[in-house]
Amino acid sequence: MKPYWHNEEYGLAIYHGDCLEVMPQLGQEFDCFLTDPFYGVDGGRGGQARERGKARYQGNDWQDTPEAVERVAVPVIDRCIAVCLRGAVTPGIACIGLYPQPADMGCFWTPAGIGVGPWGFTTFQPILYYGKDYRAGIGAWPTGRQVTERSGPSEHPCPKPIGPWSWLVEKVSQKGELVIDPFLGSGTTLVACYRLGRRGVGIEISEEYCELAKRRLEKELSQGRLFEPAEVANPKQTAIEI
Repeated sequence: MKPYWHNEEYGLAIYHGDCLEVMPQLGQEFDCFLTDPFYGVDGGRGGQARERGKARYQGNDWQDTPEAVERVAVPVIDRCIAVCLRGAVTPGIACIGLYPQPADMGCFWTPAGIGVGPWGFTTFQPILYYGKDYRAGIGAWPTGRQVTERSGPSEHPCPKPIGPWSWLVEKVSQKGELVIDPFLGSGTTLVACYRLGRRGVGIEISEEYCELAKRRLEKELSQGRLFEPAEVANPKQTAIEI
């Protein structure tokens, strides 16, 4: 399948399409996955949520509902678990119970609050971990971290801050490994992969967001890395058992 955009030197690629249809066509062995699916917030009901533009994704014929999460996002994560050694998902809070049982759970803790939920400003964003931590027994990292960084201006409704997301990319992957993000959005996962020396594949159903991620990556690559990624020990790998 021809990518929407790719960079052979750094092993980065964007594919445009439905990830349920695209993933089986890629014919690649992925080491790990990391993604931020839509949250199933059903349009962000409530005045404050509507003002913040929740769920206003472009170029899709589906709604950001719990039913869509169960129909689309959960099967994609099931497939990622089946073909990858390890991975992580930031599922949001509304539909977290729909996702497969994780091996562990962490969070991004945002004391200032970054969203509006039924009971007020949200300060906790869960992280679900799957597979085996490659650092286990050799200096494991915490499962979560405090986040004060905010995302910069973006044409995407839910961009991820590059600092915390880079931390998560480094937590679930090693240098040189191939990471897949089936809900690429604005391209933050691939930017982090480039900075950290990982290869990365992103899939995005919206052509508008594919173009946004492409422009962002081309700008990032044109600036070059400030530092070369550090080498990481490579202990024995264990595939995910379901």
